[in-house]
Amino acid sequence: MNVRRRPISAAAVAAVAALGIGTLSACSSDSAAAGNTDKFDVVASFYPMAFLAEQIGGEHVNVTSLTQPGQEPHDLEISAQQTARLQESDAALYLKGLQPSVDEAVGQSGIATKIDAATLTTLEEHGTEAGEHEEEHAGEEHAHEDEHGHEHEGGEDPHVWLDPVRYAEVAEGVGKAFEKADPDHAADYRKNTAALVGKLNDLDEKFETGLKDKRTGVFITTHSAFGYLAERYGLTEESISGLDPDSEPSGARVKELEKMAEADGVTTVFYETLVSDRTAKTLAGDAGLKTDVLDPLEGITDKSRGDDYFQVMEANLKALQTALGAK
Repeated sequence: MNVRRRPISAAAVAAVAALGIGTLSACSSDSAAAGNTDKFDVVASFYPMAFLAEQIGGEHVNVTSLTQPGQEPHDLEISAQQTARLQESDAALYLKGLQPSVDEAVGQSGIATKIDAATLTTLEEHGTEAGEHEEEHAGEEHAHEDEHGHEHEGGEDPHVWLDPVRYAEVAEGVGKAFEKADPDHAADYRKNTAALVGKLNDLDEKFETGLKDKRTGVFITTHSAFGYLAERYGLTEESISGLDPDSEPSGARVKELEKMAEADGVTTVFYETLVSDRTAKTLAGDAGLKTDVLDPLEGITDKSRGDDYFQVMEANLKALQTALGAK
């Protein structure tokens, strides 16, 4: 991702820590003490990690998020104050590869428990196309480039939380890490993890059933956040840009999407709440398509179609059912 890194001197971090940090409330990056509380203090990189920590930790944890609600997590730059919070906490829960500044800060910190969600499940490489078409065309990549004059730009996809099955795998790993780091409350962590995994399994069944009978399996998004979800439920995600939501599509890519939309019966171009919808709405207007929100759940705001992960995911399911003509 295109994230600028600001080096933070050890002296600056020490100075901030010495001055004392104001208290931070759960899942807020600017209000409640991240460390030195009477609970198991967890700093999470962004919403999907904070949600796991809260659900699994329950009353035994104090959770703070480095990414504020409404902030695009890919653009996060760690401040000296946030680095000090990391140093004071008992655990850091993050997803390596999504936020380079977080990866760097966690790697340089002396925090006792570092939980990288990327190591708790399997990551795959995705580009502007993911799902059924990607598998079908795996052997046709060179010809595809010649025809359309571009290459699919991709890499290791970090958006595992949008696949309930992979997210459940991450939850199980986080639960085990909490048990090991805070053994006095291991039984509760184990019980909470099992409950969360059960709810994720139920969500998986809802998606499996809800997307089984559909008119088309192709959908268009602003950036490649839904590759794992597409693969899980036999769909194809075509994105305007690649894994980086700030990248600009080429003219050839836009023309390709217009032709593909007509050929595959696509009705809707999906945009998201934390990045500009300009490109999506322009493409939709030129191709005579509708627009709607498909939320990558990188943060919960007033514009979100729900108050937590499960509510927003169910809203995403309804949006996909409408766009794909699911019965």
